[in-house]
Amino acid sequence: MKDFYSTGKFKALLALAVVLAGMMAWAGANNRLTAAPQELLGAAVAPFQKVSALLSEGVGGIVTKYTQIDAILAENEELKQENYELREKLVDYDRLKAENEAFRDLNNIREQNPQFEYASAFVSGRDPLDQFGGFTVDAGSTDGVEKGDVVVSDKGYLVGLVLDTGLTSSKVLTVLSPSLNAAGVVSRTRDNGILTGDSAYSPEGLTTFTNLPRDTLATVGDEIITTGLGEVFPANILVGTVQELVPEASGKSTVAVVRPGEDIMTLKHVQIIIER
Repeated sequence: MKDFYSTGKFKALLALAVVLAGMMAWAGANNRLTAAPQELLGAAVAPFQKVSALLSEGVGGIVTKYTQIDAILAENEELKQENYELREKLVDYDRLKAENEAFRDLNNIREQNPQFEYASAFVSGRDPLDQFGGFTVDAGSTDGVEKGDVVVSDKGYLVGLVLDTGLTSSKVLTVLSPSLNAAGVVSRTRDNGILTGDSAYSPEGLTTFTNLPRDTLATVGDEIITTGLGEVFPANILVGTVQELVPEASGKSTVAVVRPGEDIMTLKHVQIIIER
């Protein structure tokens, strides 16, 4: 027992007793003896109350944050839907704008060539492997389009021929292709020749006008137009301008390198002559 009085536990108990006795004496001196147990209990549980309050605030904060996240996600979905609807309206607007421009140009073409009937068509696809710029349009036999119909740009420049047609689409062979041949003439000098594509020039969006006389008076900037010979292409369809004159390999004639009036590789809309 003697050893117990010298231990740390005994000293701690003794210190606690002294503190309690002091607190009881202070409470008695201040007439708060009856409230001392509650105050002692309050002091004891105060730390736990603080921890509980902090936990409660933390849980409330987490719930609030999750509620805010749900609201943000819902708002994002609404914004996505609104963005999708706006994009659809923009696409419709762009198409209507393009159609209005095409109809305006079509009226000009009809005034210049009242003997023709046209079908309006948008370029709906391109073959990336076709170096001659062949493309597909969204007009077919239900629109009156037939194989062999002549295709021109909205400004009236020659683009090519309908190579094949379906119910609602058609494939177009362009003036850049060596498979296309059209009789033409230099409008200023009246020198006749044949319009046909050449793989050496097609990557640059150019075609050629062959069989010109060796001593032709044609020069850079002269216009090439169709003559109507062969009854495939109507007469007086604009083709493009001479960019360069090159002697033919045999030296017997001259080849004119021609830039079409429209950029075949970037065309978005065309007119198809369905009736002459």
